[in-house]
Amino acid sequence: MTQTVADPVLARRPQSRVWRKLRNHRSATFGAALVLVFIVLALAAPYLPISDPAAADWSAIRQPPSTAHWLGTDELGRDQLSRMIWGARASLMAGVVSVAIAIAIGVPFGILAGYFGGWVDAVISRCTEALLAIPFLILAIALAAFLGPSLTNAMIAIGIAATPVFIRLTRGQAISVAAEDYVESAHAIGLSTPVILRRYIFPNVLPPVLVQATLTIASAIIAEASLSFLGLGQQPPAPSWGAMLNVAKGFMTQAPWMAMWPGIAIFLVVLGFNLLGDGLRDALDPREE
Repeated sequence: MTQTVADPVLARRPQSRVWRKLRNHRSATFGAALVLVFIVLALAAPYLPISDPAAADWSAIRQPPSTAHWLGTDELGRDQLSRMIWGARASLMAGVVSVAIAIAIGVPFGILAGYFGGWVDAVISRCTEALLAIPFLILAIALAAFLGPSLTNAMIAIGIAATPVFIRLTRGQAISVAAEDYVESAHAIGLSTPVILRRYIFPNVLPPVLVQATLTIASAIIAEASLSFLGLGQQPPAPSWGAMLNVAKGFMTQAPWMAMWPGIAIFLVVLGFNLLGDGLRDALDPREE
């Protein structure tokens, strides 16, 4: 009898197919490039030759873009370029940490609801539906106001507000996976519930969760900017794109560049994450070839 050996190339085929489709997806590549630029700028902010984002210069108040200040200055003479770069750290951190909180809470509850069903599913689903009845941004604002104005509390508020989406998504995927033949076979051979959840359920619900996470980061960045605009997020003098827009609204005619650059940055980073999320969704869909 001839023994067949698994071909390592065939074992890597699903991953290779995903990466190939993602690389060939032009809009996803463009989105990933946009996101990468902002991430690099945010991480490199302490090492770049830029001025202190909180340092005021009373002789350069509301100066237009120039060779001295490439993006102009604000109402206190602070360099807009420096504040934009440092503000990217707050926005990206808020997006990533908020979604991480939502995943850490939502995925386990979604798996429990979808796999066990019964009263467990009923309790979790009713609580999820109650939260989903409240608009995402309204819930985030209410939680941030309750917790108090700070970037940390804003991230917690956004993460909790985004949790119901991940519970619902994970629950639906867990129900579908739990009905598969290989899960029934795992039950038949006596594998324990924790092993089945870890080995079969979680890996199969992860791809759609990753896609949703990418798209939710974009929403979380907008939510953080909104909270900062309302004074519930990053507190002065620490830079934040939303807080910069809040200040700029009073100088739209005298210094329009104060609002233009934060607005463009929010638009570009949200566009990047949305394009990347769409590309991931197409790449991870086995029906799309």
